[in-house]
Amino acid sequence: MANGARILLIIGGGIAAYKGLELIREFKKRGHDVRGVLTTAGAQFITPLSVASLTGDVCYTDLFSLTDEAEMGHIELSRDADLIVVAPATADLMAKMANGIANDLASTVLLATDKRVLAAPAMNVRMWLHPATQRNLAQLKNDGVTFVGPDSGEMACGEYGPGRMAEPAAIADAAEARLKAGGTVIPLPPGTDSRIDKARPAAKAQIAAKAADVPPRIAHAAKNGPLAGKSFLITSGPTHEPIDPVRYISNRSSGKQGHAIARAAAEAGAKVTLISGPVNIPDPPHVETVHVESAREMLAAVEKALPADIAVFAAAVADWRVATSAKDKIKKGPGGPPALALAENPDILATIAKSRKRPRLVIGFAAETEKVIEHARAKLKKKGSDLIVANDVSPATGTFGGDANTVHLVSADGVESWPALSKDEVAQRLVKKIADAFKPR
Repeated sequence: MANGARILLIIGGGIAAYKGLELIREFKKRGHDVRGVLTTAGAQFITPLSVASLTGDVCYTDLFSLTDEAEMGHIELSRDADLIVVAPATADLMAKMANGIANDLASTVLLATDKRVLAAPAMNVRMWLHPATQRNLAQLKNDGVTFVGPDSGEMACGEYGPGRMAEPAAIADAAEARLKAGGTVIPLPPGTDSRIDKARPAAKAQIAAKAADVPPRIAHAAKNGPLAGKSFLITSGPTHEPIDPVRYISNRSSGKQGHAIARAAAEAGAKVTLISGPVNIPDPPHVETVHVESAREMLAAVEKALPADIAVFAAAVADWRVATSAKDKIKKGPGGPPALALAENPDILATIAKSRKRPRLVIGFAAETEKVIEHARAKLKKKGSDLIVANDVSPATGTFGGDANTVHLVSADGVESWPALSKDEVAQRLVKKIADAFKPR
């Protein structure tokens, strides 16, 4: 049952909502089908279009949507999954679940379902430790709800303690364990009947038809987005500069931020070309992705992709390469380590910012480990870009390879510092800022 399961993910409100997007990717990576329900509070942190794009299905938000009720219905929605996962399970959602309140789509689905529920709580430490929340927790466990987390640690509010939502991989592990344990269907009391069970074949046909209609809906939303008609050129990930056929010079960039920007730009309606260095993440949907290895290959691909309206250079391009890479693997010898002569790689940002095919808006990234804003200001002036997105990538921040980022937007007008956000949220904010810049004045 755990392989290829159908999971209904309910995403509550709170800063942990951004992890819901990572959780969708985690479930999909493991071969599960995911359908999303986003609460009104959750939509303050992530968008229904982001959820729909990642699940490949409609994101449900409204209990009283005539279209959704006609095509699916909250009853069938609550019962078509093999397991319901609530992440983040806020104090509000837990209270509704424990007390049988059904005043929005998420709480109605949870009350109407015949499937087991896995909840991943996320809230302030005082809220988690409050007697009311602990009573609700005890009641929900008694009702058969399974819990994963919360973890202890520093929170977005600045306090420390239990209340952080479990990591997506841990939630996915707990979901698969619950599925493997079986018994995810809650039987009705003896002597009762369910009309929905008799109508399941027709209802499933409706579900299949609705799922088939998702890509056009997403495409329609993008077609009418704030960046419709605009072309984006984005670089992402590291570069690999070969020493020999086995070894190379590189850095710790994962490409998550650049890929998130490409995804957000596509969702906003832009035509996006992504030039990606070697990464271990999937290509974003609705994006033309060109894969390269070295800095010189990346520059060639960028020049080929021009012209564009907007260019975002998020890739962490290696500054140097080996002047002459070896054709065969370099072996150890009695003379000690070989001397490697280095050559400077082309400066892609500066080259494009000063070229005749310069996009109307050029944005660079500055990955620094000290004097972040000072170095970003110097880079802005030296490279000729319109904006530098600067971040601290020292090991203690966990930015390289992680899912969160803290950025500073440095331009001729000054510095705009954003709080710690998920990389998806950084991407969405940056794309919105770009869209605002292209609005007719």
